[in-house]
Amino acid sequence: MISFNHSMKKIYLLIFASALLAIASCKKSDGLPDATPATPYVADNSFKIVSYFPSYRDPAGVADAKYKMITHLFYAFLNPNPDGSLAPLEQPGRFATVMQKARANGVKTGISISGTKSIFVTMAASAAARSLFVKNVLLFSTTNNLDGVDLDWEYPSTADGSADTYLLLVKELSDSLHHHHKFLSAAITPGVYSGSVRDGLKSEVFPLIDFFNIMVYDGIGWDKEQPVQHASYNMAVASLNYWLGTRGMPKEKAVLGIPAYGKNAANASKAYREFVATNNDTSLDFATINGVEYFYNGTVTTKRKAMLAKERANGIMFWEFYHDDNSDKSLIKAANDALGRNYN
Repeated sequence: MISFNHSMKKIYLLIFASALLAIASCKKSDGLPDATPATPYVADNSFKIVSYFPSYRDPAGVADAKYKMITHLFYAFLNPNPDGSLAPLEQPGRFATVMQKARANGVKTGISISGTKSIFVTMAASAAARSLFVKNVLLFSTTNNLDGVDLDWEYPSTADGSADTYLLLVKELSDSLHHHHKFLSAAITPGVYSGSVRDGLKSEVFPLIDFFNIMVYDGIGWDKEQPVQHASYNMAVASLNYWLGTRGMPKEKAVLGIPAYGKNAANASKAYREFVATNNDTSLDFATINGVEYFYNGTVTTKRKAMLAKERANGIMFWEFYHDDNSDKSLIKAANDALGRNYN
């Protein structure tokens, strides 16, 4: 009987151990990694050169050498649904290609999350939807071995209450990503227009987000000295004055957006590479194609903005990677040269 009881105890122990393993397996069925970081999260405060790669662009259109000219690359976009689920990624093959090229050149990788404002408003207003969204974003970023996530909600507002729910969403997303040593950035308004959109980004979000990609473009008519220029140097100065001066955004979190495209008086766009291809003088800030004049940031203004960012902010951002030219007239190259950065 002693031998039998001893054997039965061993069997019971084995059954108990198996049950524990089964329970543990069930707990990890969501595919998320263990949430016990060995060390606390530390933000990367180095100077950043950020660019976005839209899903509708062919990766073959960007020279491999260009990846050495940036520090962060976001694939655009991953779209949320109102219930917090995520729509299937567009062009996953392109996503895999550009992420591989970025990693091979030491570039930090991320996904930019964007979509219709109404979807964000609905999703962020629900605690359950926010929770599911955060879980899904973490799962996507870990499954794809990404360094971080960019939130491109255009825009939270005080007019519809979404300023408050944006803050709640950012807090939950920040806690989740930072716990797994992944960064969180956000694309934000240039802040040069007063109103509910500008006020929709509360200062309480500043400690939660690693860096802000300030979209200082699409501002036709703002600069009275250059009314058709959608992204003047003066607009960049005013944007930094507002976010860093008036609002107190920490300098290390501010990334100055620079467009790699131009606009005409009718607000139609053309990529910078088209101005190069049509033999325009790209040291200037305007070009003519088929009799239509476009205003953009040429190499001289891009260099000035890069130096402005070096002095007053902590990075520059380009929308978007494909828009830029692959030749020696590249705007991203011009910015690197002004900064004295080695990209060979």
